[in-house]
Amino acid sequence: MHKLLAFIRSIYVVLLFLLLEGLAVRYYAHSTAYTQARLLSRSNQVVGSVQGFFAGIRHYFTLGGENRRLLDRVVELETRLARYEAADEQAWQASCVDSLPKSPYRLMTARVVSNTVNRRRNLITLDKGLRDGVVPDMAVLSSDGAMAGYVIDCSEHYSVAMSALNTSFRASGKLDGEEYFGSIYWDGRNQYEVVMDELSKYADPQPGREVVSTGFSEYFPADILIGWVEQAELDDTKTTYRVRVRLAAEISSLSDVILVENTSLAETRRLRESERVKQQNERNERE
Repeated sequence: MHKLLAFIRSIYVVLLFLLLEGLAVRYYAHSTAYTQARLLSRSNQVVGSVQGFFAGIRHYFTLGGENRRLLDRVVELETRLARYEAADEQAWQASCVDSLPKSPYRLMTARVVSNTVNRRRNLITLDKGLRDGVVPDMAVLSSDGAMAGYVIDCSEHYSVAMSALNTSFRASGKLDGEEYFGSIYWDGRNQYEVVMDELSKYADPQPGREVVSTGFSEYFPADILIGWVEQAELDDTKTTYRVRVRLAAEISSLSDVILVENTSLAETRRLRESERVKQQNERNERE
């Protein structure tokens, strides 16, 4: 008790000042109607600012959910657009379409559970698996539609994709607007760049030009953005370019991704591996 009284005596000047200040403010606040209105206006501004600040914080923590909902909506609209484009193509060829055809691609979204970029064989783990409709060989695109990898294995609830930053990754690419194409792979040197090799010397790989997928790959549809030309040089034979391509997808910061399945892939594989094709290949080799 003695210590408490000693503490109060040591700060009684401050306490007295605060008490008098409070009485002065109270007296001032009730002195006139104008003063009351001014103080009420100011207090409302302060309260509004504080409420706005905390509302902004709450909104920030809901951005992830909003982003996923927007991405799902984008995928839905992309699927519809693919159906309409397929309808236009079929109508142009057959001049009569009775119903909208099925798109050759099926799209869905997934979230990245784990991801590495500092190894030579980097992998991406996703939160969806066979139960959700994910199958091997689905293309993996970033949320803005750039090439990021492809699915290589699935369990019931999860799937694993080979990252574009994997020395075993292979795809085909070309300069946007040209037909010359090359092989896309990662040489393990830079997590922001891949290589497009064996590009014809007649191509024009100027820095900054867009590089897109060709559609020849089993995994990726045509015209998927890969990145932009950083530099190019002719090989020793002076017949092909070796092009360094800056990736459009920020692999290290992948969060939500788009999965694309080529629904006709199994059929085309069966056709290529059919007995008739094998016999024709053997006949050609003998000749």
